[in-house]
Amino acid sequence: MDCKEFTIAENRPLTEKVHYLRLAGDTAAITMPGQFVSLSLPGFFLRRPFSVCDRDAGSFSLLVERVGDGTALLHTLPAGTNVSVLTGLGNGFTCEQSGDQPVLIGGGTGLSPLFWLARELAAQGKRPVVVLGFRTAADVFFEEEFCALGICPVLFTEDGSAGRKGLVTEALREYDCSMFYACGREGMLRAVCEATHAPGELAFDVRMGCGFGACMGCSRPTVSGMKRVCKDGPVFRKEELLWNA
Repeated sequence: MDCKEFTIAENRPLTEKVHYLRLAGDTAAITMPGQFVSLSLPGFFLRRPFSVCDRDAGSFSLLVERVGDGTALLHTLPAGTNVSVLTGLGNGFTCEQSGDQPVLIGGGTGLSPLFWLARELAAQGKRPVVVLGFRTAADVFFEEEFCALGICPVLFTEDGSAGRKGLVTEALREYDCSMFYACGREGMLRAVCEATHAPGELAFDVRMGCGFGACMGCSRPTVSGMKRVCKDGPVFRKEELLWNA
């Protein structure tokens, strides 16, 4: 874990509630898709955690949904603003175990770590299927960015206004996947696990207090006892998880 100062290089809206942010600085501690960072915002005691969407040697990007006062403030910060960031937090996805037919599943801003993962898999010569879920057509974002990787996503919306009507779990019944990768809220992740017998890795999108393992506020049950999403995750293997504990 590193605490560094980054500068907002880009902050632009993707939808009414979601912004794309790119922050410039030292990204050496961010090493694998699935990891997250935690931002300090002026006027707020707790940092805000966000999955890394993509990174290079001089910057990383985030997808930030406006859900409260902190994220609302973050949407307004102009380019040139300096932000204190804890980087290199949590573990990540393991690309090496993907097999030949990986399926990537995300809902809303849960797609964030899947973009970097898709890019890494494509660089290894693999052709993952990317399945993205949204509420309505107005909520769809990052479709073009995935297509630019040569991986046009399969879209689902709850009302059928874009792509197919339904939930992302329906796609798992159609693909003979070698492994799945998913990111989202616990209810969605549980549904994904129940929809397929394939092995998988899941990144939990949960509320965090400290973000680095001190407060225990994000703990959840596993076969090895309680694990902290921020410190022991946020990525867990499917077989580690207990859903009824």
